[in-house]
Amino acid sequence: MKLSETWLQEWAHPKLTRDELCNMLTMGGFEVEEVAPVAADFSGIIIGQVVKIEKHPEADRLQVCEVDVGTSEHLRIVCGASNVTVGMKVPVAMIGAVLPDKTKIKPATLRGVPSQGMLCSANELAFSEENPDGGLLVLPIDAPLGVDMRDYLKLEDYTLDLSITPNRGDCLSVRGVAREVAALSQTPLTNISIAKVAPTNKDVLPVSLQATAECPRYLGRVIRGVKADAQTPVWLKERLRRSGTRSISPIVDVTNYVMLELGQPMHAFDLNKINEEIIVRLSNKGEKIALLDGTEKILDAKTLVIADKKQALAIAGVMGGVDSSVTLLTTDILLESAYFSPTTVAKQRQTYQLNSESASRFERGVDPTMQQEAIERATQLILEIAGGTAGPVIEKTSEKDLPTKAPIKLQKNKVTRVLGLEIAAADIEDIFKRLHFTVLNEDQTQWEVEVPPYRSDLVLPEDLIEELARLYHYDNIPTHPLISALQVPSNEDAGLFHNRLRQSLCDQGFHEIVSYSFVDKKLQALLEPDVLPIELVNPISADMSVMRTNLFPGLINTLLYNKSRQQHRVRLFEIGICFTRSGATILQQARLAGLVSGSAAKEQWGIPARDVDFFDLKANVTNVLELSYPSGELVFKPEPHLAMHPGQTAAIYHQDNRIGVIGALHPAVLQDLDLPPQTKVFAFELDLAALPATQPFHLSEVSKFPEIRRDLAIIVNQAVPAKAIQDTIRSIAGDWLKEVFIFDVYQGKGVSPGLKSIALGLVLQHPTRTLVDEEVTKLIDNVIDELKGQLKAELRS
Repeated sequence: MKLSETWLQEWAHPKLTRDELCNMLTMGGFEVEEVAPVAADFSGIIIGQVVKIEKHPEADRLQVCEVDVGTSEHLRIVCGASNVTVGMKVPVAMIGAVLPDKTKIKPATLRGVPSQGMLCSANELAFSEENPDGGLLVLPIDAPLGVDMRDYLKLEDYTLDLSITPNRGDCLSVRGVAREVAALSQTPLTNISIAKVAPTNKDVLPVSLQATAECPRYLGRVIRGVKADAQTPVWLKERLRRSGTRSISPIVDVTNYVMLELGQPMHAFDLNKINEEIIVRLSNKGEKIALLDGTEKILDAKTLVIADKKQALAIAGVMGGVDSSVTLLTTDILLESAYFSPTTVAKQRQTYQLNSESASRFERGVDPTMQQEAIERATQLILEIAGGTAGPVIEKTSEKDLPTKAPIKLQKNKVTRVLGLEIAAADIEDIFKRLHFTVLNEDQTQWEVEVPPYRSDLVLPEDLIEELARLYHYDNIPTHPLISALQVPSNEDAGLFHNRLRQSLCDQGFHEIVSYSFVDKKLQALLEPDVLPIELVNPISADMSVMRTNLFPGLINTLLYNKSRQQHRVRLFEIGICFTRSGATILQQARLAGLVSGSAAKEQWGIPARDVDFFDLKANVTNVLELSYPSGELVFKPEPHLAMHPGQTAAIYHQDNRIGVIGALHPAVLQDLDLPPQTKVFAFELDLAALPATQPFHLSEVSKFPEIRRDLAIIVNQAVPAKAIQDTIRSIAGDWLKEVFIFDVYQGKGVSPGLKSIALGLVLQHPTRTLVDEEVTKLIDNVIDELKGQLKAELRS
């Protein structure tokens, strides 16, 4: 959003330097990206009028002009511009003047004719947008002779380029920014006077409002007898230029000016090109419209259009059509001021790939009560500049479809709890007043606050607290360590538990990331093709168009970022919210996910180099889950996942509850990610709601009697999981079994195909006495018999 500093000061003028103003805006949430003078540096250029033109005696393309600059003697200046005419007023660079390119004007003789200065083009004054063809800069006929150009155009001004966040559509106007400046600096806001224009003709045009949900309010006004070829005043053209908008014609310039000043987009139709009436409706499928940007669009059946009896005249809120556009020959106009649904405008802009200043405001939400004010302001300016007579305002409104805002109830103790400091009630109420909030009701515990209709971004109590923080100034808020950015209402200790999860993974060499909840639709479909993500109505960009259904997209993007920078050993995790749909309800689920790729350990001499595998990550995940469950209670069951390798994927269960998934990314997924064929990526994801924050401790006395170890080597079908073998041994060995572990797995010579040899170590210990050989031998025999019976295992000789 670009705006002139002097224009802003007409609305709010705090006693601040330019740097102080910019710093205040930035700290208030409106980053000042650039501050630039509105014109290049030049001097000695005044307003003159060409009173006589003669052909140069020695050059066909040069003319000798007699120029009146308001002094007793006229100047004789040689000029080569093709658009020079008698009577025109132009900038004149006097002898000694300095141009923006540092050229100093001196007396000169051109082909034998003396020249006492130079007539200036727009390019020479760095005003190329005023006249891109490079001819002389033509000034209004009422421009005063002899006045310095810098004074005439008030060029001692600066343009502020503000970054307006998407939720603050109310600040895409001078008035909106001025409201913030006044509130932040505690200075008064000066509103311009917008009086109602009394009708001087009775002409109206019938308006039919058929799509009330998409357009709940539509205002129009017929203005007859306008001079569409009139000159736009210099002051208005300059304000448009300093706001980054090109002057086109007085009618269009006025609608753009009102949009920049008040924030209400407007449109003007050529009244004589409208057939009988205005109809606000949804388009017919296949209907065509030629737009002002030179494109033709074939409409679907869901596009809101402004139409007449025969055809669509404009895509509502986005762009007007050529067939009803105002030209320099237009004499009668219909002025439009309406409120369009932000969702509707955003969809239409995206569907037809159109961008306009109008759409950028409507899709962020304009003030639904401002349309009358805007049409009166535009009428006032059009009558002043282009003349004509105005008819009465035509208004069609569907009250039930207009947006309404319920009062927000703010608990007083919540302000202190969220901000970490106590703000006096009087200061809070003063901030509300400066922001034009109304306190409807107050008691000992809460405020009930009504916010203005232009603040569509304020809905929750937390929104009000954010406003209090902004206006109280962030520098005045003390810093506190963040316990957790992720809150799970059902578990008050969730923040501490999540920190324990983080610490466990960090201790195992993982790095935490924080990624956006908005992800690329194609990437999300690649990583979870069987779940339909929630699409955003107004995405920031194409690669942030849907809400994530799992945490893998952020991890994958970070992996690719690191791989492209020669970081081949990557171990990442993230705790965040995922979004899925269950019927009409959107579920927000807290999850923990991670991935590993590259070598299993950092390069060193003491450990042979090898790539990370499934079991490395399984060990990491088991360590994390032991914060909630005993490792012996966890079960890893083979289950398919469409983004993972079929033979290297497992679901994680505790009893009958599925708490997560672990596996290797599918080779086809790696190929789509443009990763080298030899790359292996293993990932996991856990449902945090399924993890209790604490695990009960089971304490037992340490036995003082000796341990006895027995080793078994069995041959079993290679499909039998190791856990099944260990669970079978535990079920027979009972309480004497202190530990059972696998220390060797072998397949090859001496072992039949389809089988595997597993060597297990059993550690036995009695809590109150020493075990004897006979009972240990009997227990081991029972274990072997059970393995044979249940798993068809054979003792390896």
